[in-house]
Amino acid sequence: MSPGVITLCFLVFAIIMFAWEKIPLPITAMMVAVGLTLTGILKPAEAFAGFVDSNVLLFMAMFIVGAAFFDTGMAQKVGGIVTKFAKTERQLIIAVMVITGLMSGFLSNTGTAAVFIPVIIGIAAKSGFSRSRLLLPLVLAAAMGGNLSLIGAPGNMIAQSALQDMGMEFGFFEYAKVGLPMLIIGILYFSLIGYKFLPDRKDDPLDTDSVYSKQADYSNVPKWKQNTALIVLVLTIVAMIFEKQIGVKLYISAWVGALVLVATRVISEKNAMKSIDMNTILLFVGSLALAKAIDVSGSGALIANTLIGALGSSPSPYILLFVILVLSAVMTNFMSNTATTALLVPIGLSIASAIGADPKAVLMATVIGGSLAFATPIGMPANTMVYGLGGYRFTDYVKVGVPLIIVSIVVGMILLPIFFPFY
Repeated sequence: MSPGVITLCFLVFAIIMFAWEKIPLPITAMMVAVGLTLTGILKPAEAFAGFVDSNVLLFMAMFIVGAAFFDTGMAQKVGGIVTKFAKTERQLIIAVMVITGLMSGFLSNTGTAAVFIPVIIGIAAKSGFSRSRLLLPLVLAAAMGGNLSLIGAPGNMIAQSALQDMGMEFGFFEYAKVGLPMLIIGILYFSLIGYKFLPDRKDDPLDTDSVYSKQADYSNVPKWKQNTALIVLVLTIVAMIFEKQIGVKLYISAWVGALVLVATRVISEKNAMKSIDMNTILLFVGSLALAKAIDVSGSGALIANTLIGALGSSPSPYILLFVILVLSAVMTNFMSNTATTALLVPIGLSIASAIGADPKAVLMATVIGGSLAFATPIGMPANTMVYGLGGYRFTDYVKVGVPLIIVSIVVGMILLPIFFPFY
């Protein structure tokens, strides 16, 4: 078989296994990387280059910085201040979405959701509001907030890695050109219309052994640790924003912050190591190997030419944009949003090359579409986390998520051609 056909076989295998999830996603990704090496499509150094990729190093450091912010109780304190001023259910939904969306732009969206779930459960118990009305807005805001910065979600970094191989890159806040308006409109949509689609069920009592039935006690955490965690997070983000001015790479700034937190014992060495999510890193590394193979084997060009052929010899950029957004949005609701982006990024680059489009425009559309994991409980980990806690059914996600996806695609169709034109 030709290298292109072999790579397509691995791509089909990855799609099936990512959707089926009988084997953990990172294991599937690494199986692909190993398989591409054994079949001679990639050299070992190419297949496993992701382990020393600057974006993987950035992720590892930010896991530690984020863990310190969560483990010291600073995240909960910030969330408590915001939600304290919300008196009605609708105000509380807006407050929860604002703080979750903003925080997930710079920290793990799964981690942000995990911190606020017990906070929301406690607020619901005290106020009499139903958990089912509050938890879905929480996780949807976490998904939308991932598009506020370069470090907001793994998919953002996968696209960045692909661009860097071409000598291009996204700026730290470039995703926010589309992501911030999308978050604002998403919150407005929920405050005006979307809240009507939220289920309203009587809360079942939580299991006594559930981690979410216990409110974490951070009263014993020294104030200086909380303040240090906040200051280091803010300074790290500021350093990243002014990367070019100070001449320090993003991952170096992140590691300075992480090492300061460990050296000052704000977070223990053990907890710092535990905070590094190897699942994300292995999925990232395996996905980069597949992307490299799709590029060098010619299979990406084959897929791109087939798709363009179906749309006509010179497809309208608006039709192509719509196809990319819809395809990404559909796929991301049935497999990991990181996996969706990883699969579509190399194909998107091939499409850009075939029609002479700006790669940044195609990849931005791919990432934005891949973040719209709103309509199923399996689209992203945070969606799954609240499934049982909120007493949700699959159809609840569909009723709430599908209209939000439609609104987001409309916003994307308006903003993407303005900020990221194909030509």
